[in-house]
Amino acid sequence: MVNRTGNVEYVIVGDEKGVVIPELRDYPLGKRVMRGLRLIHTHLKNEPVSEDDLTDLSLLRFDLLAALLFTPGKNQLFAQLAWLSSDQRGGTTVLDPVKPLERIEVDCVHDIAELEADLEKVARSAAKPGDALERAILISVTTSGTRQEAEDSMSELRELSRTAQVEALDEFIQRPKTLNPRFLMGEGMMRDVVIRAMQRGASMLIFDQELTPAQIRCISAMTELKVIDRSQLILDIFARRAKTLDGKVQVELAQLKYLLPRLTGRGVQMSRLMGGIGGRGPGETKLETDRRRIRDRIASLERELKELSQGRDQRRKQRVKAGVPIISIVGYTNAGKSTLLNALTKSEVFTEDLLFATLDTSSRRLRFPREREVIITDTVGFIRSLPKSLLGAFKATLEEMRDADLLLHVVDASHPRFEDQIGQVRAILAELELGDKHELLVYNKSDLLTEMKKKDMVAFLRVRQAARMSNSVTVSARDRTSLQPLMEQLQRQFWPREVTVS
Repeated sequence: MVNRTGNVEYVIVGDEKGVVIPELRDYPLGKRVMRGLRLIHTHLKNEPVSEDDLTDLSLLRFDLLAALLFTPGKNQLFAQLAWLSSDQRGGTTVLDPVKPLERIEVDCVHDIAELEADLEKVARSAAKPGDALERAILISVTTSGTRQEAEDSMSELRELSRTAQVEALDEFIQRPKTLNPRFLMGEGMMRDVVIRAMQRGASMLIFDQELTPAQIRCISAMTELKVIDRSQLILDIFARRAKTLDGKVQVELAQLKYLLPRLTGRGVQMSRLMGGIGGRGPGETKLETDRRRIRDRIASLERELKELSQGRDQRRKQRVKAGVPIISIVGYTNAGKSTLLNALTKSEVFTEDLLFATLDTSSRRLRFPREREVIITDTVGFIRSLPKSLLGAFKATLEEMRDADLLLHVVDASHPRFEDQIGQVRAILAELELGDKHELLVYNKSDLLTEMKKKDMVAFLRVRQAARMSNSVTVSARDRTSLQPLMEQLQRQFWPREVTVS
């Protein structure tokens, strides 16, 4: 390995199977797009640059890779060069043809500096000024489900990123036969991801699947980029959006439960709890101290959550005692639950076209003729692959639904996979032991169905047929005049003899 001043920095001796490249601590990437080292190596069987060579070039971001082709019995040496590509439309690397060594002409001093400047220019031009806090590459690696399901999940991850103010620069979906236990994705895909991240100026990778602590460490070490998974992204969104004491306690509890198993030291065998020779030391003491503090904080938050839950329980009992019917609005995130609550009750609960815009429970009174009224409650939206720690923490808030006389299940009728979203919500309700609650389906966003009819008649007919077959009404939460059938249905539910709504 030769540095940019032409000095040999490393000499590595391998065997016929290959060489092991050491950790290049003296040449970290940091903010640099290239390593600052040229890799020159021999191919003893006269073979050209291999896929493994290109993977090393891409992942380690060498300035240049040169393979010397050795043929026994011949005096002439051949060589082949490869380098990173600054062209986003082309491949990730450029491969020069095999040539006699004496015919290779390359000005490393100027050519490498020019290539690095081009790569930095591409990254800067890709960066658009805006309110994005991070720039990321989105990745999905799955062995189950169909390609369409993977794309739907990726679309949802893109929306989650937008909600978290992360700019999604590119997306990669891989469906291998088996998952790589260390990196989840294959090395070829990892190579493409690293080059694209370099070209686009990405600072992090977001995986659609939940990663183990070991996988996060391995991918971070190999790519030298920040790595998070879907669960961490959702937790971050919840942490930003929680406003009430209930919400903040539940989010912190979920974050700590997610973090605890991911605290690592030198391994379980070195834990102070195990004792014995070699089991003591300042490093592990700090680790165990951190674990103990987190466990203590979790216990404290759970006590606080229990006290808050008791307060909510008392308020629920008062409502039940008063004999006022209770309706809970449930549904997939961004289906329009809060907008519907505002339209029905003329209130101003916060709404926004983002996932998880509502985290904190909101209750309002909905008045009917003849001095009739119900309590209607908005709840946090559901989503596929909701982190278990988050669902467990929010069970306290979702207890509001236990006393509900009716679940108003709001569905985004304009979503191409609305049936899947209905199934996801019902599955989570069943997990919360609320699957037997009486449910009224509300197909929302009917104002968008006209446009859907023009673009995709089949999808439009699917929505119409589903709405006819189920116990449901179709509304637009943005148009209060469309809510009359829903009001009539609710009155019929609670006061069957008083069907007409004035």
